[in-house]
Amino acid sequence: MPLRTPLTELTGVTHPIVQTGMGWVAGPRLVSATANAGALGILASATMTYDELDHAIKEVKQRTDKPFGVNLRADAGDAAERVELLIQHGVKVASFALAPKKDLIARLKDHGLVVMPSVGAARHAEKVASWGADLVMMQGGEGGGHTGPTATTLLLPSVLDAVDIPVVAAGGFFDGRGLAAALAYGAAGIGMGTRFLLTSDSAVPDEIKRTYLGFGLDGTVVTTKADGMPHRLLRTPFIEGLTKEGFVQRMARTLRRTKDFKRLSGQSWPSLVADGLRMKRGSDRSWTQTMLAANTPMLLKAGLVEGDTKAGMLASGQVVGVIEDLPSCAELVTRIVDAAQERLKATSALLD
Repeated sequence: MPLRTPLTELTGVTHPIVQTGMGWVAGPRLVSATANAGALGILASATMTYDELDHAIKEVKQRTDKPFGVNLRADAGDAAERVELLIQHGVKVASFALAPKKDLIARLKDHGLVVMPSVGAARHAEKVASWGADLVMMQGGEGGGHTGPTATTLLLPSVLDAVDIPVVAAGGFFDGRGLAAALAYGAAGIGMGTRFLLTSDSAVPDEIKRTYLGFGLDGTVVTTKADGMPHRLLRTPFIEGLTKEGFVQRMARTLRRTKDFKRLSGQSWPSLVADGLRMKRGSDRSWTQTMLAANTPMLLKAGLVEGDTKAGMLASGQVVGVIEDLPSCAELVTRIVDAAQERLKATSALLD
């Protein structure tokens, strides 16, 4: 029997598992494989142009007839246009890495989309809940990419106590025991990034996947040297060197990567500056941190798409140290759900 939770009821998926919207990783292939496995796949659009996102949504719909979602940048200059694109295509879920504006939430909800912002603190969950978000995904400090200092085991109960809407737990999840534990806490499901990255359906180069599998529990590091914000990455020689860079070296590399991103995105310099201003207003970043943020897309692309560990970075959660294989999404979801059911049954027997 499937595990029915507010997450499955709101989104129409079979299993309370979310594949998070990882830039350069969560493309049509991974998202459709996740959806066909009965979980919620989230398409990452932050590294896509508007036209690329349009094409990616169409490709997912060709590959699956199951519900899926799209992750949006709330501070993107064309965020409103992308919202209209999701509405036009009938996408089921809109997720956000940062708090979306109140009017964007209202527009999405008016057209039947489920809105799921990501949060890193209880107060952020309270804010988006008051604006009409349907559910939130909270990520504890164990998670990969941009992350906070609070462990999932502390952040999850604080968010659950703060809001009345369903909460999806992310950060440190990779198996059925984790799903059972999250449900026991009161969460509506779990979100996983690194675990889905390390599947046979992920488009990340095989040699990079093997690189991930070679790291232990101490194989990640949280650094602000990449883009000015705390970022959990694999502890590769490139990242070790990055953490030792001086300010001048870091800014010179930032300018080079900004030019690369401008060429890739097709944006003009005024458009990039406008995006930077919006990013600055929408966060606590300093101007230096805002400039460094231009590094992220291109450094991740070098590692996750081009497979260059000498010039690129690899975002990763701490769970990388306990992952040993590359199953398909279907195999992964099935074994997580089966194991969670066994754990929940064993736990309920303690009440007899």
